[in-house]
Amino acid sequence: MEKNDFISLHNRRVRIIFLIALIIFVVGGALLYIIPAARGGVADNWYQNIFSTFFPEKNNQSNSILPPADEGTILDTHDKIITTVVEKANPAVVSIVISKNVPIIEQCPSSNPFGKLPPEFQQFFGDAFGQFSQPCQKGTEKKDIGGGSGFIVSANGYIVTNKHVVSDTKAEYTVFTNDGKKYKAEVVARHPVLDVAIVKINGSSFPTLRLGNSDKIKLGQTAIAIGNALGEFRNTVSVGIVSGLARQVTASDSNGSGSETIENVIQIDAAINPGNSGGPLLDINGNVIGINTAMVSGAQSIGFSIPVNAIRSSIESVVGGGKIQAAYLGVRYITLNEDIAKKYSVSVSEGALVKGDENSFAVEPNSPAAKAGIREGDVIVSIDGKNINKDTSVSSIITQKKPGDTVQLEVQRGGEKLTLSIVLGERKE
Repeated sequence: MEKNDFISLHNRRVRIIFLIALIIFVVGGALLYIIPAARGGVADNWYQNIFSTFFPEKNNQSNSILPPADEGTILDTHDKIITTVVEKANPAVVSIVISKNVPIIEQCPSSNPFGKLPPEFQQFFGDAFGQFSQPCQKGTEKKDIGGGSGFIVSANGYIVTNKHVVSDTKAEYTVFTNDGKKYKAEVVARHPVLDVAIVKINGSSFPTLRLGNSDKIKLGQTAIAIGNALGEFRNTVSVGIVSGLARQVTASDSNGSGSETIENVIQIDAAINPGNSGGPLLDINGNVIGINTAMVSGAQSIGFSIPVNAIRSSIESVVGGGKIQAAYLGVRYITLNEDIAKKYSVSVSEGALVKGDENSFAVEPNSPAAKAGIREGDVIVSIDGKNINKDTSVSSIITQKKPGDTVQLEVQRGGEKLTLSIVLGERKE
């Protein structure tokens, strides 16, 4: 073989080997770049520079290990339901601002009862001790002193709120709707027992909320609270679940005065803040199931709402042009459990023991209960077939009735069971 032929054959072999190596390099690199599972950090950066020329559409992709966002699925079904409820309810939720004339207090000078300092001390203190400064009133000025929430229940401007929000008869109340409009409000009714009041603003075609059925509430169901949080953040939304039913709490104002026992309230873990008072508690269908009324100071995610069924008749009465009418039985009682039954030697462990104290009658004179013959020591076992126990009190049933309604009471008197028919009266504020 000639030398030139040998060199030519060698060159062809080198070119073939180089071509094979190049093909392996190109194909392997492409696979590393195109197939995500085969891409490594170092190879990715190295090959990206090379293959960006051949695959420009790949050059704009993110290096994120997360899958790309699907712009069409921002909210899941549960979120969509809640946002829809809030969007529909918000226009009917209002903020209530409390205004009042308050004294203007200034520091006014008054005579020093000890007289002026001796001359030898005045060179150091001057006449600073010649007069004292003391607070004195310089007229009055109108100020916003508080706030709460409410919700519109009629197109002509009736609004439900808490009684403690509008309890000051000397204050003025202004309603701000969600669209920023301002209305002077008149308090038309305060419930004599429950923490509920009705105010009225002038106008027509207001958006309204529907009243639901609080008797159908289940533990764990979604609860949506809307209100004027802290009296500053209008239409604040908080979402949680129903944590408890038929709770009994003792509520008081921020000064610790005016304590009141509230029975049969709904416990929720949605945040309730000062200023939320009077706002609606909604179910997942946008129906009002409660009126937010109290929170536990120092605790987290414990709030309470009055069931809407407890005041439905009162709302309907006022909106219909009347007044709040609260049914009245006229007994003082203790809800029984095994320990209380044992303490008072009662033969049943559930019910309401009719019992007074040094300040109150067990059965109020001339009350419907007195006229029906109820006595101290009787145990009210049921009303209209509903058993009285720790979850269902006498008050929770009576508040759902109207004056003039007739109720059937099953009463345990010693070893005897009685059935009494009672016509309810009207409680005065």
